[in-house]
Amino acid sequence: MQAVYHLPGLFEFYDLYKVFLPLFRSHRDWFYEWCGIGSVYGAPAGCRWDGGRAGFGEAEPEAAAALMREYGISARLTFSNTLLREEDLTDDGCNRLCTLFEHNGPVPGGVILSSDLLLDYLQKMYPGFYFVASTTKVLTDFRQLKEELDRPSFRYVVPDFRLNKAWDRLGTLNREEKDKVEFLCNEACWFECPDRKACYENVSRKNLGEDCEEHRCVSPYAQRGYRFSDAMKNPGFIGIRDIRDVYLPNGFSQFKIEGRSLGSAVILEFLLYYLTKPEYQLQVREEIYLSSSLDLF
Repeated sequence: MQAVYHLPGLFEFYDLYKVFLPLFRSHRDWFYEWCGIGSVYGAPAGCRWDGGRAGFGEAEPEAAAALMREYGISARLTFSNTLLREEDLTDDGCNRLCTLFEHNGPVPGGVILSSDLLLDYLQKMYPGFYFVASTTKVLTDFRQLKEELDRPSFRYVVPDFRLNKAWDRLGTLNREEKDKVEFLCNEACWFECPDRKACYENVSRKNLGEDCEEHRCVSPYAQRGYRFSDAMKNPGFIGIRDIRDVYLPNGFSQFKIEGRSLGSAVILEFLLYYLTKPEYQLQVREEIYLSSSLDLF
């Protein structure tokens, strides 16, 4: 069984992937043979249907679509706004994105979403997509996760990261259910956070253009911002040894890496850690750093 990664930044980190993906193809021996790239996900800046994070992706949609098509990787649109209304479904920009990405070559495109209203609309208007239940649903109750997994509309379901190590319950899933679970590996959010859903709703309001107060994170570590070293200490963190030695042998193969709101230098660290053999990480860094087309930040 191969681990399949779903990577952040379809629009946000286009320039990084334009340099990295040729390396991944031409120097496959630099990367773990037991893993691959299943999709790259994201949303452009100003996207009303976006959720989870306020997007800043500046890449031209046509360029992002062409890059994914060239490398045979599924492009996933992050449309996980939790507060969509009927009138939001007519948004021209989001519908144009759907038209562009629905049939983007031989590899199907996907949509990550939270809203059943949007799901019903997309199934009717753009049936070529597959659908992913977003982590913004905050599925912390295993019964909720099981219900989502049993819905035929979803190809994958991303549970809340606090279920990542719930082996007493994950072990009860059947083969079909295990194939649909997509674990969020590198979340740095406070494990005890009581406001995760409220945080996502605040982002959804911003993406809808509503005038709202900034959500105040109650985490004791909020001022530090995202640090990969902190994420590695999170009780829900899934590292490469966990994937190779625990998750794959137990029948789980889908893994999501978060990071759309971070910088490309941090995303490179994720690509090195999760995909690249240690003895070749310096070579990958050098190839990336020496690229005149990429400005890491």
